[in-house]
Amino acid sequence: MSGNSTSNNSPPSGSGNDKKQNWAASPSTVFNHFATSGLSVAVATAITHPLDVLKVRLQMQLVGQTGPLSGMLFLSAVKNEGPKSLYQGLTPALTRSFVYGGLRLGLYEPSKYACDLAFGSSNVLVKIASGMFAGAISTALTNPMEVLKVRLQMNPDMRKSGPIIELRRTVSEEGIKALWKGVGPAMARAAALTASQLATYDETKQILVRWTSLKEGFPLHLISSTVAGILSTLVTAPIDMVKTRLMLQREAKEIRIYKGGFHCAYQVLLTEGPRGLYKGGFAIFARLGPQTTITFILCEELRKHAGLKAM
Repeated sequence: MSGNSTSNNSPPSGSGNDKKQNWAASPSTVFNHFATSGLSVAVATAITHPLDVLKVRLQMQLVGQTGPLSGMLFLSAVKNEGPKSLYQGLTPALTRSFVYGGLRLGLYEPSKYACDLAFGSSNVLVKIASGMFAGAISTALTNPMEVLKVRLQMNPDMRKSGPIIELRRTVSEEGIKALWKGVGPAMARAAALTASQLATYDETKQILVRWTSLKEGFPLHLISSTVAGILSTLVTAPIDMVKTRLMLQREAKEIRIYKGGFHCAYQVLLTEGPRGLYKGGFAIFARLGPQTTITFILCEELRKHAGLKAM
């Protein structure tokens, strides 16, 4: 992303040459680029997964599957279902995060580089567009794993069945199309998340390098990733809530049927008010904030050890 800022007084114009070097070097360079991205997202996902379980259950409040939910959901889940309940859906979550994370972070830089070649610019609008493209494509490819993850997280009875049995049950009962339930809002969320995360991290790094004494290293990565985590939470929380409810449509169909993303958002506004769109918002921030910070800091370190330039 802005890894060339420290060695070039004009990062946007200098970044193209460095990215050309990165992508033209060898197949191993390309592999390392995607592998470091996927691994960093997978590690961050494993650490923050219990908060993701909490977020999904809070988002389904008032839908009716699990009864009343409250701020004590975290403790009640441990008490009633055991500590393992906080790691429901971890297998598909890790599988998805490695593939999705590798694509989402990995496609951002080549997309930005392609725009730089085509338009001669890598300004903030190009960064946003590159992030939206990377997020949307990666989500479209990995949506089935997300569907399995949220369904396993929501229903404690699925703990003994596992993702393979749930996959077979979903396909046999609802058809293969069910694995792409909520793909529209999921793509919109991923596009907004990737654009807000990566473009914000990219721009924040450049601004801090340009206007402060910070150089490439932990303090710069920590501050930039924290800013990116806060902004991406505000942008994506409503879309994330809609995506979750659509993916869990089967369990909720006796209470309310959502015809699509906009219909779901409208129904939530109508029945639960504007605050309903930010249901589970604290859990989203508690998860997405640290996850963003861990992802970027770890990714920068892995890239350094793999011989890649800073993001």
